Amino acid sequence: MKMVSVGEMGACQIAPCLLLCRSQVWTYSYFMTANDIIFLLLGFLFLVGGAEFLVRGAARVALTIGISPLVVGLTVVAFGTSAPELAVSMVSSFTGDGNLAMGNVIGSNVFNILVVLGISALIIPLVVHQQLVRFDVPFMIGISFLLLLLGLDGRIGRLDGLLLVIGVIFYTTFLIRKSRKEGKEVKDEYENEFGSEEENVWWKNVIWIVLGMGGLVLGSKWLVDSAVSIAEAYQVSELVIGLTIVAMGTSLPEVATSVVAAVKGERDIAVGNAVGSNIFNILSVIGFSSLISPGGVAVSKAALTFDLPVMIGVAVACLPIFFTKYCITRLNGAFFILYYGAYLTYLLMNAAHHDYVDQYHFALTWFVLPITGVTLMAISLSAFKQYRGELNVKP
Repeated sequence: MKMVSVGEMGACQIAPCLLLCRSQVWTYSYFMTANDIIFLLLGFLFLVGGAEFLVRGAARVALTIGISPLVVGLTVVAFGTSAPELAVSMVSSFTGDGNLAMGNVIGSNVFNILVVLGISALIIPLVVHQQLVRFDVPFMIGISFLLLLLGLDGRIGRLDGLLLVIGVIFYTTFLIRKSRKEGKEVKDEYENEFGSEEENVWWKNVIWIVLGMGGLVLGSKWLVDSAVSIAEAYQVSELVIGLTIVAMGTSLPEVATSVVAAVKGERDIAVGNAVGSNIFNILSVIGFSSLISPGGVAVSKAALTFDLPVMIGVAVACLPIFFTKYCITRLNGAFFILYYGAYLTYLLMNAAHHDYVDQYHFALTWFVLPITGVTLMAISLSAFKQYRGELNVKP
């Protein structure tokens, strides 16, 4: 049989072949992208369900062995809300996708403050405990700066991770010691939330824990694999995928907890949940992920020069806003969501290499951020003067 070379084929013969090949490639790419999106959604579902099952089982085991509901709420449940971020970051770090792990934590921390608290404040103005302003928020700001300093060499190594893990042990110990000084009202609130009168059967609790851990492992594996595939298909960096899609998905437990608390009128729980989750994200998620990963957690130049400073800026902005009458108003909530929209717009424009991304970045850097800084300083000064005036009035 005579073989025909490409050179001997006519244009009319080549064109259909090229169209057929292109059609097959497009169909394969479309199938792979749709398949990845399905597994991404399944990953989110298993992560959220796994975290819920794990918290339920671990909390009941803790109550069974005599740990108070208050301590259970401050430790087991607090760790549980960060379980999706921890599972995803550990899997991605171990498989060499460190940018996804760092993007997940940065994106989740920005999302928790600007979106979770923003939506909650729109539902009902949120109450901020003085303890949050005096310790938790400054501590969140401090460890945010620490994360930036540790990542200046482009990686969070095992020694850095050990330091962060020691930090989470310190913070958890502080929470437990502080819980002993809480009033009856706070203790009753946690008793109603976690001190269920349902019969605690040990084997049922073990099943909850096993199902929860299984859901976290399987969900994180599906989510990381599909997120990396989507990033490659659309030629978007893993950092951007982590900052957006993955961060939003792993923050679903915080969204559910804070919004439900706001609807119920438990306005203090929403704020404490968001701030506590951010602290656990930095200390436990990055800490444990860098400990188990042979090469640590990678910190890209883009994260160092833009995304980490944004996370720090959001954390710093909490202090004057929270300090003003110890309340997050609906107007504050609206501005939180507006600023997240501006940040998300920049990420998407930069990922798409939009023609006007440089102009947009210039406007944000030299107009929006300076005006915001001046406004926050004015708010802080006004709140401080009001605070000093109240002290002088007191006998």
